[in-house]
Amino acid sequence: MSSLFKRCAFALAVFLCAAGWSSWSVQAQQSLTLSQGVYTADQAKRGQAVYSQQCASCHGDALAGRLGPPLSGEDFVSNWNREPLSELFGKIRNTMPQNAPGQLSVQQTTDIVAYILQVGKFPVGRAELRADEAALKQIAWSAGAPAQPKPAGTAVVSFPPAGNLAQVMRGILFPSSNIIFTVQTHDPNEKRTEADKAATDKATSEGGFNWAIWGNNLYSGWELVDYAAVALAESAPLMLTPGRRCENGKPVPVNDPEWVKYTNELAEVGRAAYKASQSRNQEAVSDISNAVADACLNCHQVYRDRRRPGVDAIDPSNRAYRCMK
Repeated sequence: MSSLFKRCAFALAVFLCAAGWSSWSVQAQQSLTLSQGVYTADQAKRGQAVYSQQCASCHGDALAGRLGPPLSGEDFVSNWNREPLSELFGKIRNTMPQNAPGQLSVQQTTDIVAYILQVGKFPVGRAELRADEAALKQIAWSAGAPAQPKPAGTAVVSFPPAGNLAQVMRGILFPSSNIIFTVQTHDPNEKRTEADKAATDKATSEGGFNWAIWGNNLYSGWELVDYAAVALAESAPLMLTPGRRCENGKPVPVNDPEWVKYTNELAEVGRAAYKASQSRNQEAVSDISNAVADACLNCHQVYRDRRRPGVDAIDPSNRAYRCMK
């Protein structure tokens, strides 16, 4: 009986252990929130050591910001709490530290995230934050993202247009889009050769203005793609500025629902391009560049290139009919 009892007890223990593991596995696959404790104190301690070496010079010893933005506080949380934790991980992993992006290992990045959570007073858990993007995608900041409060009594400031629509297009949207399109054929990580430098110096010495070489000596290739994507997203609303005129003097149809729709599409694709650029993945940006091209084309076909009776079909850029359906 004693031997039988021991075998039964062992079998029961194995069953309970398996059941517990199964329960833990199911829970791991479900969405978690930071309030449930997703990192350990030891992991945060490791992250603090890496942070001190790699991040503190820009973000401050206490994560309150210095040259870079703060990584703690209400503003920081409000900037990230609509995204899964994987987005913060990806931002750090792909773009930090700024002077040597991508040098942090996956584990180091995860440990830094754990330290950020500890400083933000999110509770400690019993298991470490996993260095796995799929797992991090299952972790939300909170059960529901709070709505952003609107400041009371804030006056709306508007500025009159300084240029016509064509000038906004050619000064901001056209060159920014071209930088994004260039990623299809050039890896932003590629190093400039001596021949490239010589060509840049020659173009500069001849007094030329070239968007392709602008900032070449100041910013990395990926930073230029970042800035171009932000320019698209931020400048798209300029197409809706009241009082703006087209190149031909006609008013921009800022109240036309279709015009508003295309403007929103451009702003959305600009944000998507920035997100793709932050991944530091050439293929991801190349894919989104097609969406940028489509957003431009959708509007151009209706408001720029549409043919009319008596208009030369060979010249779709006829200025007299731009901004008109």
